[in-house]
Formats: sequence, structure tokens, C-alpha cells
Amino acid sequence: MKRVKNLLYLSVLSLGLMATSCSDDANIDLIDDTDDTPVTGGTDLTGSLEEDMTLDASKTYNLTGTFSIESGVTLTIPAGTEIVADATSSSSDETEVYIVVQKGGNIEINGTSSSPVIIRAASNRAGSWGGLVIAGNASTTAGLDAEAEVGGILYGGGDDTDSSGSIKYLILKDAGASINPESQYNGLSLYAVGSGTSIQNVAITNGADDGVEFFGGTVSVTNLYLEDNEDDAVDWTEGWSGTITNTYVLHTIGNFSTAIEADGEDNSPKINNFTAVSTTGGTALQFKKNSGAIITGLSLSGYDKSLDIADANRTDLANIQINGSTVDQANAYAVTPTVDASLFNWIDNRGSVSVLPASVDNDFSLDGNTQYVLSGIMSVEEGATLTIPAGTTITARSDSNTEATSIYIVVQKGGMIDIQGTESNPVIMKSTTGQAGSWGGLVIAGDAPTTAGTNAEAEVGGILYGGNTSDDNSGSIQYLILKDAGASINPESQYNGLSLYAVGSGTTIENIAIMNGADDGVEFFGGTVSVTNIYLEDNEDDAVDWTEGWNGTITNTYVLHTIGNFSTAIEADGENNNPMIVNFTAVSETGGTALQFKKNSGATITGLSLTGYDTVLDIADDNRTDLSGIQLEGITATLEATFEVGATVDVSTFNWAK
Repeated sequence: MKRVKNLLYLSVLSLGLMATSCSDDANIDLIDDTDDTPVTGGTDLTGSLEEDMTLDASKTYNLTGTFSIESGVTLTIPAGTEIVADATSSSSDETEVYIVVQKGGNIEINGTSSSPVIIRAASNRAGSWGGLVIAGNASTTAGLDAEAEVGGILYGGGDDTDSSGSIKYLILKDAGASINPESQYNGLSLYAVGSGTSIQNVAITNGADDGVEFFGGTVSVTNLYLEDNEDDAVDWTEGWSGTITNTYVLHTIGNFSTAIEADGEDNSPKINNFTAVSTTGGTALQFKKNSGAIITGLSLSGYDKSLDIADANRTDLANIQINGSTVDQANAYAVTPTVDASLFNWIDNRGSVSVLPASVDNDFSLDGNTQYVLSGIMSVEEGATLTIPAGTTITARSDSNTEATSIYIVVQKGGMIDIQGTESNPVIMKSTTGQAGSWGGLVIAGDAPTTAGTNAEAEVGGILYGGNTSDDNSGSIQYLILKDAGASINPESQYNGLSLYAVGSGTTIENIAIMNGADDGVEFFGGTVSVTNIYLEDNEDDAVDWTEGWNGTITNTYVLHTIGNFSTAIEADGENNNPMIVNFTAVSETGGTALQFKKNSGATITGLSLTGYDTVLDIADDNRTDLSGIQLEGITATLEATFEVGATVDVSTFNWAK
């Protein structure tokens, strides 16, 4: 390209370049290769580029049609450049709006971590443009000068070291336009691209088809982030034989296909360090025909199915090597992530979602800035501590194929939980559907005494609990909101919002809100633990329930019933170890029974206020005459008691839970 001598020639040079470098409908901004002075022009990208061009990072470019970088030509895109694909600004539809680097052409995308290049749709809608297509001269089983399924583009040859340029720090959004039911564009389509091409630090998000698809070739990619691409995150076919290193896949939408789809002839591509996370289930890996791969550092979380072999008659899986062994179809590959999502913090608005592991064997801390999904049982094992900082949200995946009774968090006997919510930033645990009973809640097992004995088995999950350590410590809970729990196991057994099995007095539980539950809000199975400041709203069985000789204290409780299918504000059962209830206000808008005592159970209750209940006190055993174990406001309970007095607990205390 000619050197720009001075600004007097600028307009003339600009007109000349547009006439000689592009077809009649091309219109772009340029920077001279030997002078950094921008050449003034329009900002529309369309047509054929026939001489080397450099865009101007200070401009925003509009991609209004097919922009084709021809053989022998290099397009350079500097750091910070933004290109906006807009099919509505021309007569083109989505399938005609894309960038293609033709066979023999080159693209140089020079983004940086602080100033990535961004190519997105004006509409921010998935599938509203065709993405970036690169055609190379490397090998493909489709043969020499094969025709791509999009745009009649020719690709493929015999030069496996062919270079189509370099890509660094690129964000591709909203691509994946559909041509027909069998053919679609992807975010990044690589047709027989050779190993001389460098592709590093690429993010492909919000796509209506694959994130990246390899059609043969030998190109490799390092540091690849793929979020919410509605077909496959990574797809290959036609004998691709390159390597992908450090990939993070995130699926938070329900209509995607897989994290990896492999098809066609196997040329042993390598996948090193591949972490895939789904909050909506689905299949992680799919292999078609005789395809295979050598995968090391694989971590899968949240998928319903780890592996799908599309050919039901295929029995030889030896060419699918995962973590050093032939693939095991029964293995979930749910291990600690091998790629930290923070590697991609250079991406603005990157999704930050993690699926919680099934087992916590060592101390494990969550991140308050990350959204967590619980897709099964998370068990905090003996000797381990789970730390949950203020502001953390955990969502139980209740829209899955997993039974609600198989979705809960349990702190095993000898394990610990440390929930560090604050009044302004509570920790929240809820379900994806918001339906009562759609998950199992939080279960804690301790080593304190219970009338069920030592190492008793809980009615849920076969959890062992109970011992002789009254001051046993299972951790600390501060400012926790629990919603939508209470999954039903059978007519006699259910989960609660918070289930406390023989939890000891060394455990701290303060400022808890339990709402919209299909069973009890909180239930104590023996133990000595106490709770301060607890809000219970619309739990469909009992708000507070205890049995097996619990003898702790509850201080400052507010119960609200606005639905008609609840049971009671308090249900007490089993042996009486004289637990204490201090300042307990319960309000019903639908009648019902406030207090129910079964067997020989009792309590010492002071500061009691009950409003709106049809029955204040129910003694479940008609033959029980001795009520001395039930002390209400300093006197033995009587069936005639009302206790409709001014509230002893101000509901505004729990404004943090609203």
C-alpha cells in the first residue's frame, strides 16, 4: 500500500483505495500499513477486500453483508476494535451477514486482555448473523477444494502447516444463523485451517448453533471460552487433527446439544484441560461414527449424561481416551475443574456459574460473586468445612430429571459448614422453579445426644447422626434464606427447609429465614443446638418441629401462615427434655392449630403471641392428663389458653429476608 505523505493527500488516497481495494459495495475505514494516520471513509463492512487493510480501533464498524477477505489479502483488526453485525441495515438476511477469510487470505486480530476485539450482533439476539468463517489449505476428508456448507466457500488442500493468520483476544457474540435444518453458521467456523494459524484467547457466547466447529484441518486453539451456544460448544468432523488447550464451557440454557460433538473419521485430536459446566443437565460428550479423541484434564459438572455414543452398534471405544484410559461410559468425570473460569476475566459480562460438587472431602470455599447450581446431593464429609461467603446464591436444579429428594446439601457428622451471610448480603438457597417441595433443603448431622441412639440413621439419605458430645460443633450459620424445600420421600418421611440431626450446642445458628416449604421449616431430631432470630413463612407442615429429646433454645421467632394447607406453628413429639422457646410470635391468616404436643413432649415457652388460629393448643394423645411439662408464660398449659397478645417479636427484624 502507498505511503501517506501528508494530510493534503488524505481524501484523494481514501477514494483511490476504495476504488482499487474493494468491490463497489465495500466501504471501510483503513490505516495505512506504513503510517498510522487513519484514512477517512465510511464504517460499513461488506463486499470483497482485495488489498491489505487495517481497521481503526477508534471506530465502530457495521457489518451489513458478507465481507470477504480474498486470497493474498490480509485484514488487520487492532485491539479494541468493535464490529457490529446488522442484517437490518441492508437487504441481507442473517445468512448473508458474516466475515469470511477465503483460502489463501489472512486475518490478523490483535486484541489484548484489556482491549479485546469484539464482533457482535446489533440485536444481541442469538443467531442473528453468521459469525467468522476461515477457509484454509490443510487436509480434510472432504478433499481438495471442497465446498463449504455455507456460502459456496472453497477449502481444503495438502498443506497442513498452512497459515490463515493470527487471532488473539477475540469475543464473538450472537452468531449461528440458520441456513436450513441441516446447515447453520457457527460462532467460529474453521474449514481445513492449518497449523500455521495461531488462535489464542477466544470467547464465543450466545450462539444459536455451535461455538466453534472444525471441518478437517490441523489448527489448534488455546484458551477457549464458550457460553450458551445452543448446539454444540465444540464440534469437529472431516478428520480434524489439532489440539484444544484450556477450554471452559458454560451452559445455562435448556436447548443446547452438547459440550463436545465429534463426527467422521478419527485423526486423534487432542483436548487438554477441558472443563464444562451445565446448570440445565443435558449430554456432555457425543461421539458419532468412528470419531474419537485423546482428552486429558476433563471435568464435567451438572450434566445428566456424560457420554453418548451415537451409533448403538459401536463397541470399540479404544480411540476415545479420557484422562489416560479408554472412556468409561459409567464415569461422570465430575472432578475438580481443571480450568479456572477466572482465566477468562478479560471477557466483560462473562457468566459466572458453577455446579456444586457431589462431595467435599477437604475444606472448600465458595465465591460470593459466583452463582452456584446444586444438581444433586452435595455432601460435606467428616473433617471438611464448606465456607459460604456473604451474598452467595445457591440454586437447586429442580427442573431436572433428578428427583427432588436427590437434591440437597448435607453436612455429615464430623463435617462443618460456615455460612457468612450479613444483613445486607444474606446467603440464599432456593430452587430453579420456585415451587414448594422442589428440593431437599439443608441437612446437618451432629454428634450430640438423641433418643435414637449413637449413629442412628436419618429418615433421609441414610445419613448417620447422634453420639455423646453435647457441645459438638457443626459450624456456624449467619443470615441464611432457605426457600422452596421440603421434598417428599413418602407419606411418612419428608425433607424440611433445615433439618438438624443431633446437632450440638457448639454450633451457631442465627438469623435464618425459611419460606415456601412443602414440609417443616426447621426440624430438630434430638441434639442440643439453639437458634436465634428465625423467620418462618408459609411452610406447609409445621413451622417448628422437634423430636428425639431436643433440648436447645429458640429465641425470637416469627411465624406467618397465609396458606391453608399448613399443619401447626409448633409440633413437639417424643421424650420431653424441656427445650425453651423464648419470644415466639405466630400469625395465621387461615386459621389452623398453633401448638401441638404429641406423646410426652413438652417445652417452656415465654413471650408467646398467637393470632388468627382456630385452636391454640392441641394435645394429640386424648389420654394424656399431665400437662405439667408444657409451661406457657410461667404456668402449666391449659386447653383454654389463647395467648392472643401483642407481638413479642417485631416482624421488621426480618426485613433483610424480604
